[in-house]
Amino acid sequence: MLRRYGCVPNKGYDVIIKGDLPINAGVSSSSALIIAWVRFLLEAFGAAEKITPELVSKIAYEAEVIEHGEPGGLMDQYSIGIGNILFINTGVDASYTCIGNQIEGLIVGESGVKKDTVGTLGDRKEKALKAIEYVQAKRDGFDIAIIRKDEYKKYEEDIPEELKPYFFAAVENHLITQNALSEFKNEKPDMVLLGTLMNQHHHILKNILKITVPVIDKMIDAAIASGAYGA
Repeated sequence: MLRRYGCVPNKGYDVIIKGDLPINAGVSSSSALIIAWVRFLLEAFGAAEKITPELVSKIAYEAEVIEHGEPGGLMDQYSIGIGNILFINTGVDASYTCIGNQIEGLIVGESGVKKDTVGTLGDRKEKALKAIEYVQAKRDGFDIAIIRKDEYKKYEEDIPEELKPYFFAAVENHLITQNALSEFKNEKPDMVLLGTLMNQHHHILKNILKITVPVIDKMIDAAIASGAYGA
């Protein structure tokens, strides 16, 4: 992938990679590793264009997702490669806006439970896209990006029963994201509200998409019981 950007290694290195990021814990350790590796190779051997965080993120996404036909998006690579709190347009242009630089009191908890992230993502993404295609086939100009919550029932009749939960989840998650974006634009975002939105999102993961595991659910319940705003 790097050769396409004019980065051609002409000598070898002995490289040792160390880190304390939990592996296979759902915190994008694979993307973090690829970002670091791409950045190293670009700095060591140069490129045909200016090396920027955006370029590193773009190449890492193309290498990890596009080249291998993986079902993931580009959120991990751009969040890690660029940093800060981003709102990312996951469309063709992959544009982004920096909407903050840190969230105080954010804790990562590792369950120790391994799961098939790629397989799970691929299955849920495929079903959501199929559900959207059913609606688009019957309603010209349908755009899930501008759907309102009160319109869900109107479109639900166009979708097979087994795909309805995935359409509902796609609509709800998009609305949650829009609400979070609106709050992050405030000078002092309301952390209680953002925590509530996180809880709403987890509810969809757990009860609609059914992709959580009991240990994580217990960890989340314990966090909320101990005073966390959201998990």
